[in-house]
Amino acid sequence: MTDLAAPPRPITIAIFALGGEGGGVLTDWIVDTAERGGYLVQATSVPGVAQRTGATIYYVEIFPRAAAETAGCEPVLALMPTPGQVDIVIASELMEAGRAIERGFVTPDRTMLIASTHRVYSIDERMALGDARVDETALREACQAAAKQVIAFDMQAVADGAGSQINAALFGALAASGALPFSQELFERAVAAHASAANSNQAAFTAASVKAMGESASSRRPVRRKPGRLRPSVVARLKHLRPILSEESLSLICTGVERLTDYQDDEYANEYLRLLLPFIGLERERGHGDDRLLLEVARATALNMAYEDAIRVAELKIRSERLARIDREAGLRGSQVLEVTDFFHPRTEEIADVLPAALGSAVKNRPWARRFCDRLGRGGRTVRTTTVLGYLSLYLVASLKPLRRRSLRFKAEKAALSEWIEAILHIAANDYELAVEFAKCRSMIKGYGDTHARTAASFDVLAAAAPMLLGKPNAPSILRQLREAALKDEEGSALKNAVKALGKG
Repeated sequence: MTDLAAPPRPITIAIFALGGEGGGVLTDWIVDTAERGGYLVQATSVPGVAQRTGATIYYVEIFPRAAAETAGCEPVLALMPTPGQVDIVIASELMEAGRAIERGFVTPDRTMLIASTHRVYSIDERMALGDARVDETALREACQAAAKQVIAFDMQAVADGAGSQINAALFGALAASGALPFSQELFERAVAAHASAANSNQAAFTAASVKAMGESASSRRPVRRKPGRLRPSVVARLKHLRPILSEESLSLICTGVERLTDYQDDEYANEYLRLLLPFIGLERERGHGDDRLLLEVARATALNMAYEDAIRVAELKIRSERLARIDREAGLRGSQVLEVTDFFHPRTEEIADVLPAALGSAVKNRPWARRFCDRLGRGGRTVRTTTVLGYLSLYLVASLKPLRRRSLRFKAEKAALSEWIEAILHIAANDYELAVEFAKCRSMIKGYGDTHARTAASFDVLAAAAPMLLGKPNAPSILRQLREAALKDEEGSALKNAVKALGKG
């Protein structure tokens, strides 16, 4: 019997990317590299919905030209990936890696998985009333178990550091992986041939290549945040607290301080720290070192103090970082002009919230004022942010930031937050575990308009129930069940039924 060598097969590559991440350009780079390396190439794509409601799958098959010429015929290349038959999977985000695994494209006997570990939360994760984020640890473990080899690190951070898009970092990781039979020079020439943002793309490509050479998903370590960018008064306060805080508490509180300094000013961040001092003292007296109550209070307090209003939205819209990011993503060439149009739908509540408390209350409570504001916001408004008039209109709204402390919304949020903190301290003096559960309840208040009203109403029910549970067996478990019921539906039906059942019990 004649021993026949197995015929060569194509190398198969599937790319899972989101809208605006340059997946098409990444595919072009792979095609360019393969063709320069003497391979026949076929590339296809199946578009999804832009941004986070769906991914676009790009599929590439490459076959050595020399083998085709020897056989005297061209290879038959597939148009779509087949489960169990993909050599390289490139995922621009951790959830996309999970999707590829779920669909069977990643297999332990064959597939090299190259994935960025950052998250772009899905629509379902964002819309959920509670914390519906997918467990990242489980995703990482699934990647390690499903693939033959994994290269995974935060490639978005690498791209941001180079002023580029993530596609260049993904391409750099692919080049360093050794999964394709091409020299580094061929990869670099493909990047250089793309005139748009060639320098920043090259920087991201090189940085990701270097990192990919020794990186794996299991080697990622938590990074301690340092308060070096904060103003002197806040830095001094954190320095005083550092010896008495755990690593996790310091990291979270530092994040909160950074957020609130940016949101308002350093004095506002100092107010945040003053609110946390009783809980820091309580945790030190308790002496367990896990700081569970402090962590929940610090997280919820920072989120509530940095509530989103028209002032904040306008400020974020006109930031130079945002406009620069849009410019990079658009990939303009030469004398092309970029125009940015933002859509706003101001409701009477949002208008009243940023006005001085007395005036805002009058707008909400007087019918003629409500009718006027309703007409003002009816149908929404478009603002061309890149024009002088559009930019100035948003700048004027953002310039109200120093007056925020006098606004109707600010006074209401401050009063509600103070009441919540007093209630937690009272409960914690008698039942620490119940206080932890009650602290978690505050995070369920979110959104604006009707959504904010509904979630605040559900929180009020829990706030009324928590003190009544003091002294009862399994009080923390009962409050947790009520909170979970509140998160099941927007109308609050499940919470009402749970409260009724509790009353009957």
